[in-house]
Amino acid sequence: MKAVICGAGITGLALAHRLHALGWEVTVLEKAPGPRTQGYMIDFFGPGYDALEAMDLLPRVQKSSYRIEEASFLDATGRRRAGLKYGQFTKVTGGRMFSIMRPDLEQALREQLSDSVELRFSTGPAALTETGQGVRVELSDGSALQADLLVGTDGIHSTVRELAFGPEERYLRHLGFHTAAFTFRDPELHERVRGGFFLTDTIGRQMGFYGLRDGLVAAFAVHRTQETTLPRDAREALRHEYGTLGWIVPRVLANCPPHQEVYYDHVAQTTVPHWSRGRTVLVGDACYAVSLLAGQGASLGIAGAYVLAEQLARHATLDQGLEAYERTWRPIAEEKQQVARSGARWFLPASPLQLRARHIMMKLSRIPGVDHRIAAALVGKTTGVVPELAAAHR
Repeated sequence: MKAVICGAGITGLALAHRLHALGWEVTVLEKAPGPRTQGYMIDFFGPGYDALEAMDLLPRVQKSSYRIEEASFLDATGRRRAGLKYGQFTKVTGGRMFSIMRPDLEQALREQLSDSVELRFSTGPAALTETGQGVRVELSDGSALQADLLVGTDGIHSTVRELAFGPEERYLRHLGFHTAAFTFRDPELHERVRGGFFLTDTIGRQMGFYGLRDGLVAAFAVHRTQETTLPRDAREALRHEYGTLGWIVPRVLANCPPHQEVYYDHVAQTTVPHWSRGRTVLVGDACYAVSLLAGQGASLGIAGAYVLAEQLARHATLDQGLEAYERTWRPIAEEKQQVARSGARWFLPASPLQLRARHIMMKLSRIPGVDHRIAAALVGKTTGVVPELAAAHR
């Protein structure tokens, strides 16, 4: 069996690993000219952790992780106003959690990919044609591929989804935020933010900073907006939106790299009524993006890829495998999406009252017993889907 995977991000690389291990011939396509370096720090736990462990990829990924003691919220003068200890979340997850930059997670998965998996950059799907034997994929570089299965793992702006299911506006749910991330070098700032995650304690917009091991400073930004189009110049948009914030923000913005080196996008979810059509299927953000409000996007992407591969392996036909994948994984993804929508006001307060309420919650998080309940609520429900599937191979 042959699979063409469109999108060499976290989900696509994880799926390539698993399908190859199960005997598939795999080609991964990526429209970007090379691996992406933009991205932000994620707290990785949940079903994706289980999937990495089941695929024997966890040790390599953990080598690129960071130890963060606390998320600290600071006012315009740099004074700490509130904080959340990461140890609370580590306890709730039984120690099965780590923090990692998204580009580092991609790199770890890419480095572990078998040489038998073809990885092609600077190309992607231009047209799809269902055939009696599978699907024909015409590519943007003028070539074409024939496959038994085409998989779209190409994110919220999925080309595969648009070609197979229709225009993006049918499936994208904007949540009223824009987000951005970038890195830069500044030795003095690196020393000030090393070892922690420092965020502005602000309303309607927020920036966060952390020091990376190679001397880089990473910056993360999110602000409320109903604008559904993206700015033509991300750097200018960031300077305009966040320029009046205090503490180290002006210096960070002065170090912001050019537009093409900044990750900038909507905070959005994708809702697709059916995840497969014929011999085309979607995985990860292409069909069930939860958004950064819920966290676990990378975890759900990797776990969803694992579930798809396993269901294809244990069913007699592709149709049965695709149906089982969606039946198994859709309820879990939709529950996380609902959590994100209901918790948006806590992620970034929209008023002084909400900001004070967040301060109170963080103070309560220091009380024994209460800390566990708050951490458990933020981590969310657990699922045994991946371990149950993995047990079949032992």
